[in-house]
Amino acid sequence: MGGRDKIESVMRREADFFEDREMDLIYIAKRLKDALRLEGVLTEWGVDYAVETDTYSGGVIFRHQRVGAFFYVLPEALEQAREVMRQHGFKSLEFQPQ
Repeated sequence: MGGRDKIESVMRREADFFEDREMDLIYIAKRLKDALRLEGVLTEWGVDYAVETDTYSGGVIFRHQRVGAFFYVLPEALEQAREVMRQHGFKSLEFQPQ
């Protein structure tokens, strides 16, 4: 039985699904190909997530703004999302408290 057969009710969610709950940023996809692949992985493994486009700074010498797909999960899904991402070759964002 593949991952898609495990849970059909979880997937990409609209922002209003999460209401005013705090969400953790887990990944910034810089290419559409990566965003689509991560969406497939998270959906297949039953992780509820939200994705939105936003800008980030790119470049070393000549810094400029780029657009990426920002992936978010609820705190209680963070470890599951990180593990699934790791298993599929994605490196999740991990922030250190300041």
